[in-house]
Amino acid sequence: MKKRVVVGMSGGVDSAVAAALLKKQGYEVIGVTMCFNLKDSARKKAGCCSLQGIEDARRVAHKLGIKHYVLNMGKVLEERVIKNFCQEYLLGRTPNPCVLCNQYLKFGELLNKAHVLGADFLATGHYARVVKTASGFLLKKAKDPKKDQSYFLYRLNQAQLKHIIFPLGNYTKEEVRDLARKFKLPVAEKKASQEICFLPDDDYRAFLKARINKDMKPGPVVDTQGNIVGQHKGIAYYTIGQREGLGIAKGYPVYITRIDPKTNKIFIGSKEDASKREFIIKELHYALKAPIKKKVAFKVKIRYNHKEAEARIIPSGKKATGHKAVVWPPIAKAKIVFKKPQFAITPGQSAVFYRENRVLGGAIIDKVID
Repeated sequence: MKKRVVVGMSGGVDSAVAAALLKKQGYEVIGVTMCFNLKDSARKKAGCCSLQGIEDARRVAHKLGIKHYVLNMGKVLEERVIKNFCQEYLLGRTPNPCVLCNQYLKFGELLNKAHVLGADFLATGHYARVVKTASGFLLKKAKDPKKDQSYFLYRLNQAQLKHIIFPLGNYTKEEVRDLARKFKLPVAEKKASQEICFLPDDDYRAFLKARINKDMKPGPVVDTQGNIVGQHKGIAYYTIGQREGLGIAKGYPVYITRIDPKTNKIFIGSKEDASKREFIIKELHYALKAPIKKKVAFKVKIRYNHKEAEARIIPSGKKATGHKAVVWPPIAKAKIVFKKPQFAITPGQSAVFYRENRVLGGAIIDKVID
């Protein structure tokens, strides 16, 4: 009897090839596309979660001869991702919604739906690998370093990894595109979407203005000497390391070095001023049931396009209460100390721990230490 797998199909080439590969391998494949009922006109475009994306996924399913369903997950997106997105920006932080979407929607709600459909596995077009070992399931980087998406997946736990397949983990993007042509998929030449699915035209400031503009107040921009050198439009519109849009001339390039929501101030300085070594993390997630109990050295990545760097992780030993996440173990706080200063360590982003190609865990950047 064939094993059944649900494939999350966005309408793009990656998920389409994932479905085609699994069918070729002998699985009973069911395609599922998440619909978020987003009402802005941008969703009519050919991007993830758009009407065009749903139609493209349907055409791929028809080509492959597999069943295809559309699930409305708009309420979950709103509660789990969008509210956090807005709240974090109001606090002067820069969230990563893809991390929460993977945790709660793709590998939370969608994985549960796969089980309801009697599927053994859930597959997506992510570029990452799951490797089974004697001690458990390991999350590893993809073969293609330019497309590796393991950074966004660090919150997956053992119960989830056991039922997840990443068919593209051992392929490069170019090889995937060639496979799409070989399978004669109708999306073979479709351009990849880099946008956050719920942002019109990938403009987060316009999204925030429509949602929370009434909660934002202008405030001072302060230099390293404590002088007020300008005015900002609201801290939610800015992020650590930002250089553009400040409208401040100092005779040298200036960057945002710190955002203080309590005083509604934004601080600027040189690139060196914006580079730090130490920060506090929260909401730790470990890949295996082996919490970090002592000081240990890893390589740490502080944003998706950051090259991971050597660092020490020093646990506090404190656990938070009231944690209801679907991951193990409970939240704890810790400090990370880089060997060398890193540019724009940003509260709200994720710090992900690596040992060679393996993801050991990760956490949310909570506070940068000057």
